[in-house]
Order: sequence, then structure tokens, then C-alpha cells
Amino acid sequence: MSFAPSPFTPMGIRSIQEQRDCWERKRSCTARELVQSEQRYCEQLDLVVTYFVEILKAKGTLRQDIRESIFSSIKSIHLINQTLLTHLELGRFGIGFEEFCTHLQLYNTYVDNIQTAKKVLMVQVKKSKAFRRFKKLQESRPEFNQQKLEDLLTLPLQRIQQYKHFLRDLTENTSPDNPEFQQLSKAVKTISEVAQRIQDNARSHENHLQLRRVQKQLKGRKTRILTPGRWYIREGWLKTVPPKGTEAKPKMFYLFSDILLQAKPCSPIHPTNRDKFACQRIYPLKECTVDKVFGHTKSQGGLISLTFARAKLLLMSDDQGDINDWYRSLCLAIGQLKSKNTVVHRRDELRRKPIRSDPDSQNTPELQQTRGIKRTMMLDEEVREHKEGHSSSSIPSTGESGYSATKRLKPSEAPAARPQESSGSSCVIL
Repeated sequence: MSFAPSPFTPMGIRSIQEQRDCWERKRSCTARELVQSEQRYCEQLDLVVTYFVEILKAKGTLRQDIRESIFSSIKSIHLINQTLLTHLELGRFGIGFEEFCTHLQLYNTYVDNIQTAKKVLMVQVKKSKAFRRFKKLQESRPEFNQQKLEDLLTLPLQRIQQYKHFLRDLTENTSPDNPEFQQLSKAVKTISEVAQRIQDNARSHENHLQLRRVQKQLKGRKTRILTPGRWYIREGWLKTVPPKGTEAKPKMFYLFSDILLQAKPCSPIHPTNRDKFACQRIYPLKECTVDKVFGHTKSQGGLISLTFARAKLLLMSDDQGDINDWYRSLCLAIGQLKSKNTVVHRRDELRRKPIRSDPDSQNTPELQQTRGIKRTMMLDEEVREHKEGHSSSSIPSTGESGYSATKRLKPSEAPAARPQESSGSSCVIL
């Protein structure tokens, strides 16, 4: 018996039913792929837990703190994913992910520790001969299929990204009337937050590596590049145009989120610094304005003007595309820095307490009674001091201002001002 729509079925009803059938096919395909990939994922986690975590704990090859630094919460992650797999194999996607999302803190802990895990693992492979041999032996097992431990440790991060796409496809192909629709929608939002955390951590780590690389390229240690909140943007050679008619000289420029650093190459015959740069000037972007001089034309090269609080800089390049890229990067960095400062100032204004309190709250009976008592005490004190002043002649007169109990320091006795802290840089900071 055929269930195909009758030729007498109205077109509107037929098209709606076809759309629903299409959604159901897509949902079934996504669900099947999700279950199969979850099975492989749990098998790979089991390899790490069984052949590394448990055996290392039993043998005592590594100390407990080192094991925790490398494997973090992967054992607990393995347990919650086994529970999730059971729900998925039974077709309970909504309930499975609703319960799974309550344990996502384990993934957050693992995500925040992944860079430390990679670093500690690399150190132990170089340092411990016993662990190096153990790791090589375990990875040679056929169950690992030539996978390295370093690759297996990043699986939870990759899986979170996969969950985000799977859940979006499931939600888009699930009817809003389905009881699982709300559960899947909440799961998409929660898992997307963890996925964004992974991306932010990876971006922050990459930025840290770039800052360290630039720090190593600069001669000496006085110029501090590794500063909290600083982001690397770009670097390259540009020619500085002097104010007088001398020849433009090429300089290396490093653009960060808050400063522009100008450097020159060290002497090629220097024994240790021949491949490094010497910092010359650091230009803060906080009060900087950038303008094109003639970089907007289609002629070869271009020139941009940078105006700072205490200096002006003209940068030139023979490459039209390069100078345009520099102009866009500078404008973006300056704009983001100014908008960030504006937000901070607004927050400070909102947090600032009013100088005067509410006048209604100052006229309560309790406050009036307290003020009266204080006023009476002050009058009694003045009368007593007046009487003592007439009876005693040991206190010298100090003129119209009277005697002050507070000793006034002479200019030569005033405490010296604290020396201004050095910027920690041999560059000229403008």
C-alpha cells in the first residue's frame, strides 16, 4: 500500500507535509551522526583513562600533582559522556543534553588547564626517561591507531565545537511543538558559551606567544612588552619621513592595542644581538589621531600622518596595499582604545558618590539632637580654653592666627617627593 499523497490533495497541504518530511530526514541523519561520533569519542577517552591515567596512578611513574596537571578532569568527563551516550543511543536527546549541561563545569576546568597540560607534558617527556618510554609503549598499542597522547588530550575541546553544530542542526529540524525543542535550545546556548570560552582562551594564548616573540626580538629586557591587557596587532617595515629634507629611513614598527613601538636593527656584527632590534620610541595610542596624506590615491605607495600629544610622525610605504592596511589597523586600534576608555569613565561616574546627601535625611530628630549636644560641648570647650589662656603666660602669642597645635614644616623640612618610577624602558616614551 502506498502512502504517497493523492493527486487530489491540495498543493498547500502537500507542500507542508513535504517540508515536515524533509525536516524529519535531516533530523534523523544528524541524530545518527551524533550517536556514531559520540561512540568514537567515548572510546578515545577510554583509551586515555585506561592506558594512561589509571596505569600511571598504579605505577606511580608521575607524582599526583603532575598527573592532575596533565589530565585534569578528563576522567570525570569520560563518566558524564558515557551517561550522555546512553541517552543518545535511546533517542533521548533533549533529556541527555539537559543533564549533560549541568556538568559543563568539568569542561570549563579542562579548557582553562589545557595549555598548562601541554606544557607539563612536554617537560615530563624531556625530563623523565621512564615516562618517555611508558608513553611511547602505550601509543604503540593497536588500539591507539597511531594517535599520540598530545592529540587525544585536545579531543574534549574539539568535541564541544562539534556539539554546538550538532545541536543547532537538531534544533533547526525539530518542531517547536516537540517537547525536546526547549531542552535542545537551552543546550545550544549553554554549550555555545563553553565553545566561546575555548576560542577566547586560544586567542589569548596566541596573543601571549606573539608578545613573547616580540619581547625576544628586542635587545635587552628594559622594554616591557608582556603587559596585561595588551594585544598584538601587526608589525612591519615603514619609512619615517623626517621634518626636514633628509632622506626617509626604514624602521621596524610593532603595533599593539595601546602603543606603537618604533625600533631599528642592531649592528650585524654584534656577537649576540645581530638578529635583534633596539627600541627607539614608544608612542601611546590613547591620544593619537591618524590621517591619510596621499595614500588614498591609486599611485604607488602612500603616506599616513600620526599626531600624538607630544610628537608627530609621518610614515611612508612604497606598497599601496601595505600602507592602507596600516591605516585601517591604526584606526581600528585607536577607535577601540578610545571607546574602552569612554566606557571606563562612564562607569567611574556612575560609581561616584554624591557630595551632599539627601537634605530630607539631615533634618531627622535624632540628628538634630546629636548636633545640639555637639554644639554645647564645643561651647564649653571654648570657654575653658579662654579661661586657661588668661591664667597662663607660658604660651607665646602667634599673631592674629593664634596658636596652632599642628607643627608647620619649613620648606626645607618638607618630605621629599617620591621619585617618579621609571617606565622600565630605554625607549623614549612620548
